[in-house]
Formats: sequence, structure tokens, C-alpha cells
Amino acid sequence: MHIQDSHWSSALAAGATMSAPTGGGRPDGARTTPLRVDAQRNLEHVLRAAREVFGELGYGAPMEDVARRARVGVGTVYRRFPSKDVLVRRIAEEETSRLTDQARAALGQEDEPWSALSRFLRTSVASGAGRLLPPQVLRVGVAEEHGLPDQARLPQQRTQAAGELRLVPEAPVAPVAVAAEDDAGAAQLLDVVGQLVDRARASGELRPDVSVSDVLLVIATAAPSLPDAAQQAAASARLLDILLEGLRSRPA
Repeated sequence: MHIQDSHWSSALAAGATMSAPTGGGRPDGARTTPLRVDAQRNLEHVLRAAREVFGELGYGAPMEDVARRARVGVGTVYRRFPSKDVLVRRIAEEETSRLTDQARAALGQEDEPWSALSRFLRTSVASGAGRLLPPQVLRVGVAEEHGLPDQARLPQQRTQAAGELRLVPEAPVAPVAVAAEDDAGAAQLLDVVGQLVDRARASGELRPDVSVSDVLLVIATAAPSLPDAAQQAAASARLLDILLEGLRSRPA
């Protein structure tokens, strides 16, 4: 679960200070004119590689690792994303949007409150969302629900070194200037997940002390990064089953 690293603080502030490249294009590669076929293909390769690399190693992974995974030169990556901050923001924003869509789908397509919440959790964990969950979302959730300042400490994170997983304590998160779109994306996610939580709690199937932050932490916790894909999927499914049982209320 890679939910915070020392690189993230600069990433959150980068969007407000990054100047646009010449020609009027956006620095993250979204232009008003269509990209050439090869340029579009390279952009897709870079984004896919970034999701994989950041998912495996966290947002602190170097751009060279992204370029290597995408099988392009690092200069190609920087032409599309002038700094690592911009690429990190792009991936994190996409992940927040994807989680929000998954929550809305569960809310709209499941009549039973518990089924809706568990569907959202299973879909999100299976998609690997927890490995790219922006730390800002967890920080906002904790701050809003428990009255803590924005620089509240995040949970421990997993880091991978020499083929093994270990837990390391987080350093305190310093206050950062967060762009308006980051706040908006996080707020939308928290709002929709909050509806899922409220419904499940009102039905009596969710423990009354479970919060939105707890649900997001389940997504992050149930997404271990293991070298074998089949092992990783099995571990995620098993861990999520255990966590879901912990969320359910029990008869007095």
C-alpha cells in the first residue's frame, strides 16, 4: 500500500505553479489538437507504465523506471510531462476519479446497502486502486471526520525492498498548497463513499463506529504489492474477506 512518500508534497502543489509549454498545450499531454498516432501511443504507454511502477514502488519511484517500463526514452516521458510532479498528479487524479465512478456505480446499481458497500470495496481492491490511492484523500477524510488538522499523520505504509514487504512509520505531513481540482476530486470521492457508509450504517449491517476513512483504509490495506500476480490477487481477496467481516455489525 503506497499511500504517502516524501515526493508527494511537491506533487500536490505543482499544478498551480507549473507553466504551460509553448504552443498552448497542457503540460500533462492533453492538447486541443489531436496527437500523432505514434505520440498518442507513447502517451498511453507512459501512463500505463506509470500506473504500474507507482503501484508497485509508490509515488517516489523515479521517472527513469517509468520510461524503462514504457520502453521509451526518459526524454519522451519529459516531453509529455515536464516534471515528475505533473505525472504524479495525473495518475492520482485519474485514480481518484476511477474510485468515485466505482462508488457511484455501486450506489446506483445495488439496492441493498451492504451489497453496495461490499461491491465498491471488492471492485476497488480488484482494480488495484489501493496501491495508487492519493494520500491527500486519506488525510482529508481523517481530518474531516475527527477534527484533525490537514497535516495529521497518515497510517503506516508498506515499502518494498530486496523482494520483501515491511512496514515503516510515516513522517508528519507538512501543510501544502493544494490545487482546487485536487480538493474537488477528493471531496467528490468522500461524498459518494460517505453515502455508501451512511446507508450501510442506517441498515444496521455496518458497525456504527466505521467511518469513511476506515473504508478508504480498507481499500489501501487490501492491496498488497507482491511479485506474483496470481499470489497478489489471492492475497487481496482473502484479506478483503477478513476486513469485510470486521466491518459488519454483530447481534448484541
